[in-house]
Amino acid sequence: MENFDWTSFTKKIAIKAPLTDIYNAWTKAHELEQWFLEKVIFADSTKTVLDPNINVYAGCTYNWFWYLYKDPMPGSIKKANGKDFFQFSFEGECLVDVKLTEKDGYTIIELKQYNIPLDEHSKQFIRLGCASGWAFYLVNLKSVYEHGLDLRNKDENLQPMINN
Repeated sequence: MENFDWTSFTKKIAIKAPLTDIYNAWTKAHELEQWFLEKVIFADSTKTVLDPNINVYAGCTYNWFWYLYKDPMPGSIKKANGKDFFQFSFEGECLVDVKLTEKDGYTIIELKQYNIPLDEHSKQFIRLGCASGWAFYLVNLKSVYEHGLDLRNKDENLQPMINN
Protein backbone atom coordinates (compact mmCIF):
# COMPACT_ATOMS: atom_id res chain seq x y z
CA MET A 1 0.00 0.00 0.00
CA GLU A 2 3.00 2.17 -0.58
CA ASN A 3 1.29 4.25 -3.29
CA PHE A 4 -2.17 4.30 -1.69
CA ASP A 5 -3.66 7.80 -1.49
CA TRP A 6 -4.69 8.33 2.13
CA THR A 7 -5.56 12.00 1.56
CA SER A 8 -8.52 11.68 -0.84
CA PHE A 9 -10.92 9.41 -2.66
CA THR A 10 -13.54 9.72 -5.39
CA LYS A 11 -16.84 7.86 -5.83
CA LYS A 12 -19.10 7.99 -8.90
CA ILE A 13 -22.63 6.79 -9.51
CA ALA A 14 -25.24 7.21 -12.26
CA ILE A 15 -28.81 7.96 -11.22
CA LYS A 16 -31.80 7.95 -13.55
CA ALA A 17 -33.19 11.28 -12.35
CA PRO A 18 -33.07 14.88 -13.55
CA LEU A 19 -29.95 16.83 -12.62
CA THR A 20 -32.03 19.49 -10.85
CA ASP A 21 -33.60 16.84 -8.60
CA ILE A 22 -30.18 15.49 -7.64
CA TYR A 23 -28.81 18.98 -6.99
CA ASN A 24 -31.78 19.57 -4.67
CA ALA A 25 -31.10 16.22 -2.99
CA TRP A 26 -27.77 17.65 -1.81
CA THR A 27 -28.78 21.24 -1.10
CA LYS A 28 -32.23 21.15 0.52
CA ALA A 29 -32.54 20.00 4.13
CA HIS A 30 -35.82 18.22 3.45
CA GLU A 31 -34.33 16.28 0.54
CA LEU A 32 -31.13 15.30 2.44
CA GLU A 33 -33.37 13.77 5.10
CA GLN A 34 -34.95 11.49 2.49
CA TRP A 35 -31.75 9.56 1.72
CA PHE A 36 -28.86 10.65 3.96
CA LEU A 37 -29.61 12.08 7.41
CA GLU A 38 -32.25 11.96 10.11
CA LYS A 39 -32.32 15.74 10.62
CA VAL A 40 -30.64 18.61 8.77
CA ILE A 41 -30.36 22.17 10.03
CA PHE A 42 -28.90 24.75 7.69
CA ALA A 43 -28.32 28.29 8.97
CA ASP A 44 -27.19 31.47 7.26
CA SER A 45 -24.33 33.74 8.38
CA THR A 46 -26.60 35.37 11.00
CA LYS A 47 -27.41 31.91 12.43
CA THR A 48 -30.98 32.11 11.15
CA VAL A 49 -32.24 28.62 10.35
CA LEU A 50 -33.17 28.21 6.69
CA ASP A 51 -36.48 26.83 5.51
CA PRO A 52 -35.89 23.09 4.84
CA ASN A 53 -37.31 23.42 1.32
CA ILE A 54 -34.90 26.05 -0.03
CA ASN A 55 -31.46 25.45 -1.48
CA VAL A 56 -28.55 26.14 0.85
CA TYR A 57 -25.78 28.42 -0.40
CA ALA A 58 -22.12 29.24 0.22
CA GLY A 59 -21.44 30.74 3.64
CA CYS A 60 -24.13 28.75 5.42
CA THR A 61 -23.41 26.30 8.22
CA TYR A 62 -24.98 22.97 9.01
CA ASN A 63 -25.70 20.57 11.82
CA TRP A 64 -26.34 17.09 10.52
CA PHE A 65 -27.93 14.45 12.71
CA TRP A 66 -27.48 10.78 11.78
CA TYR A 67 -29.90 8.01 12.64
CA LEU A 68 -28.78 6.15 15.78
CA TYR A 69 -26.24 8.80 16.83
CA LYS A 70 -27.02 11.63 19.28
CA ASP A 71 -24.35 14.20 18.46
CA PRO A 72 -24.67 16.38 15.35
CA MET A 73 -21.90 16.83 12.81
CA PRO A 74 -21.22 20.53 12.26
CA GLY A 75 -19.82 21.96 9.06
CA SER A 76 -20.08 24.68 6.49
CA ILE A 77 -21.08 25.12 2.88
CA LYS A 78 -18.10 26.35 0.89
CA LYS A 79 -19.56 26.54 -2.62
CA ALA A 80 -22.97 26.00 -4.20
CA ASN A 81 -23.51 27.20 -7.76
CA GLY A 82 -27.25 26.52 -7.85
CA LYS A 83 -26.89 24.04 -10.70
CA ASP A 84 -24.28 21.29 -10.71
CA PHE A 85 -21.59 21.83 -8.06
CA PHE A 86 -21.72 21.72 -4.28
CA GLN A 87 -18.82 21.79 -1.79
CA PHE A 88 -18.92 21.41 1.99
CA SER A 89 -16.61 20.78 4.90
CA PHE A 90 -16.84 17.31 6.39
CA GLU A 91 -15.13 15.54 9.29
CA GLY A 92 -13.31 18.66 10.42
CA GLU A 93 -11.11 20.22 7.75
CA CYS A 94 -11.89 17.71 4.99
CA LEU A 95 -13.72 18.98 1.93
CA VAL A 96 -16.30 17.16 -0.17
CA ASP A 97 -16.96 18.21 -3.76
CA VAL A 98 -20.15 17.00 -5.43
CA LYS A 99 -20.04 17.48 -9.20
CA LEU A 100 -23.09 16.63 -11.32
CA THR A 101 -23.18 15.97 -15.06
CA GLU A 102 -25.78 14.56 -17.43
CA LYS A 103 -25.20 11.61 -19.74
CA ASP A 104 -27.66 9.43 -21.65
CA GLY A 105 -30.61 10.20 -19.40
CA TYR A 106 -28.63 9.83 -16.17
CA THR A 107 -27.24 12.30 -13.70
CA ILE A 108 -23.68 11.31 -12.88
CA ILE A 109 -22.55 12.18 -9.37
CA GLU A 110 -18.82 12.48 -8.81
CA LEU A 111 -18.07 12.85 -5.11
CA LYS A 112 -14.53 13.66 -4.01
CA GLN A 113 -13.50 13.85 -0.36
CA TYR A 114 -10.04 15.29 0.25
CA ASN A 115 -7.73 17.09 2.68
CA ILE A 116 -7.84 13.97 4.84
CA PRO A 117 -5.20 14.11 7.60
CA LEU A 118 -2.50 11.44 7.65
CA ASP A 119 -2.68 10.35 11.31
CA GLU A 120 -3.69 6.74 11.95
CA HIS A 121 -7.15 7.64 13.28
CA SER A 122 -7.94 9.68 10.14
CA LYS A 123 -6.64 6.95 7.87
CA GLN A 124 -8.96 4.41 9.47
CA PHE A 125 -12.09 6.40 10.26
CA ILE A 126 -12.06 9.17 7.67
CA ARG A 127 -10.27 7.74 4.63
CA LEU A 128 -11.46 4.15 4.88
CA GLY A 129 -14.64 4.73 6.91
CA CYS A 130 -15.97 7.62 4.85
CA ALA A 131 -15.17 5.87 1.55
CA SER A 132 -17.29 2.94 2.68
CA GLY A 133 -20.01 5.22 4.07
CA TRP A 134 -20.27 7.34 0.93
CA ALA A 135 -20.52 4.18 -1.20
CA PHE A 136 -23.60 3.14 0.78
CA TYR A 137 -25.21 6.59 0.87
CA LEU A 138 -24.73 7.12 -2.87
CA VAL A 139 -26.43 3.77 -3.52
CA ASN A 140 -29.21 4.83 -1.15
CA LEU A 141 -29.60 8.12 -3.02
CA LYS A 142 -30.00 6.10 -6.22
CA SER A 143 -32.49 3.76 -4.56
CA VAL A 144 -34.61 6.60 -3.19
CA TYR A 145 -34.65 8.66 -6.41
CA GLU A 146 -35.13 5.75 -8.80
CA HIS A 147 -37.39 3.46 -6.76
CA GLY A 148 -38.56 5.30 -3.62
CA LEU A 149 -36.88 2.74 -1.34
CA ASP A 150 -34.81 4.01 1.62
CA LEU A 151 -32.21 1.39 2.56
CA ARG A 152 -31.03 3.00 5.82
CA ASN A 153 -31.19 1.13 9.11
CA LYS A 154 -33.16 3.22 11.58
CA ASP A 155 -33.61 0.51 14.24
CA GLU A 156 -31.45 1.27 17.28
CA ASN A 157 -31.51 -2.44 18.22
CA LEU A 158 -29.62 -3.27 15.02
CA GLN A 159 -26.28 -1.47 15.09
CA PRO A 160 -23.67 -1.08 13.86
CA MET A 161 -24.60 -1.94 10.30
CA ILE A 162 -23.26 -0.94 6.91
CA ASN A 163 -26.49 0.98 6.32
CA ASN A 164 -26.30 3.40 9.24
